[in-house]
Amino acid sequence: MKKTSQMVAPIFRRYWRERIFLALALVALFLSLAALFTLLIDIAFDGVPRLNWQFLRNFPSRHPEKAGIFSAFVGSIYVTLITVLVAVPIGVGAGVYLEEYATRNWLSSVIELSISTLGGVPSIIYGILGLELFVRTMRLGRSLLAGALTLALLVLPIVIISTRESIRAVPPSLREAAFSLGATRWQVTKDHVLPLAFPGILTGVILTISRAIGEAAPLIMVGALTFVAFLPRGILDPFTTLPIQIFNWVSRPQKAFHANAAAAIIVLLAVTISLNSLSIVLRNYYRKRFPPRAF
Repeated sequence: MKKTSQMVAPIFRRYWRERIFLALALVALFLSLAALFTLLIDIAFDGVPRLNWQFLRNFPSRHPEKAGIFSAFVGSIYVTLITVLVAVPIGVGAGVYLEEYATRNWLSSVIELSISTLGGVPSIIYGILGLELFVRTMRLGRSLLAGALTLALLVLPIVIISTRESIRAVPPSLREAAFSLGATRWQVTKDHVLPLAFPGILTGVILTISRAIGEAAPLIMVGALTFVAFLPRGILDPFTTLPIQIFNWVSRPQKAFHANAAAAIIVLLAVTISLNSLSIVLRNYYRKRFPPRAF
């Protein structure tokens, strides 16, 4: 009996430890969801009455009832587009090289460690880097190009990491079969590895865009304007974005501007959720259209 009790006691303790841990995890989840839904409900009550076509079409104004997000919304689109054009080709190319071509030595290990470290650096640090490199050294000023290049630096490690993870998911046997038939490294990468890794790469790119479109701290450091009543005509013109416009309205003492900020937050949330949903739809579409057995 004594031996039986000694064997049962550890099992009993592990059982209750597991139950306690599960209860604590559920409490943490509930508190997080409760805080999130509270914020969403508060934003909805303040912002939904302010949402209308005029709010989307008007420029910012000193009068809150006449203010809109048109210049900020267009500025966000311009900044995000330039960011994608810069970061995606470089990030995907770097990920392909590191995973398919780079020799496994100390230099590649240092590069991989540096990329992983840069992925966790706070965004404000990239803003300081962009201020010194693009605004002052390259003399781009408080321009659309300087802000986009700063965001490109911010999202570049994420694009590289998502590209490498997608390529790693491709079975090694596929490469070996192609090599055994006499294919070159580039043919294997172009015709077999990249098509299979494309859904994952595309998902990573779209999620990267959704992060870039919601960043404010780097653009504030670069010098994005908080009040812009015009559209940028070129990449060297001043600009603003939705997060910057929200920051401007929240800092105002009038409650009407706070309602404008809540409405702008709803628009930004809608854009972010749409991008995340698009990534899921496209990933599932390409997985069904190009299943692994087709290659």
